[in-house]
Amino acid sequence: MTDQHGELDAALERVIEAARHHLAAVRAAQGRIDDDDVWQAYVALNNASFAYDEQLMDAFGEVTPWDVESIDPDEADQRFAGGEGVEPTDPHPQVISVRQRRDYRVPSVSALIRVAEAARREGLPGDEEVPPVEGVGEAVLELLQSGDGSLGALDVPELEPLDGVVMVSEVGTPVDLEAFADDDPVGPFQPGVDDRLVGRLDEHPFLELDDEHDRVH
Repeated sequence: MTDQHGELDAALERVIEAARHHLAAVRAAQGRIDDDDVWQAYVALNNASFAYDEQLMDAFGEVTPWDVESIDPDEADQRFAGGEGVEPTDPHPQVISVRQRRDYRVPSVSALIRVAEAARREGLPGDEEVPPVEGVGEAVLELLQSGDGSLGALDVPELEPLDGVVMVSEVGTPVDLEAFADDDPVGPFQPGVDDRLVGRLDEHPFLELDDEHDRVH
């Protein structure tokens, strides 16, 4: 007859030993991300816990609080670690480039500068002198920097949005900002010879109704 008690004791010892190895691997990794030794120890601890849980159920109809499933070590290495010495293959090597332009009319330069200076003041300590905002361009940059960096930061009454355009392209190489001077207005936005335009979206903030819609029936 199978000694269920002995098998359970042995299974529990394997869980304890696997937990010790896992803790040792974690300590040795010192916070390194995706450490292979930590992953291998995790798989061993997971499977030892799963085996003990199964044996406890078979012997006494009881379960542990560990909600785990068995992990195939070979399959896990291929799926998550890529295998030792093997560079993982990027399943999505393509790069997508999104280029956006939106124009604005400035009804009042002084009003826009006041809004930008108020935004700049909020980002500085109360006792620090606020440098003046000099010009429309600097005002727009200040609004972008004090906001979330997106064009949504320019949705203020002091700027009237005009037409805009968004272009989505498939590109072979990501943009290298270090290859362009800070005052280069064209280079970072210039499409490459191998870029493929996927589509273009035109933005019209104000759509005038035609005469038929304007007519009162």
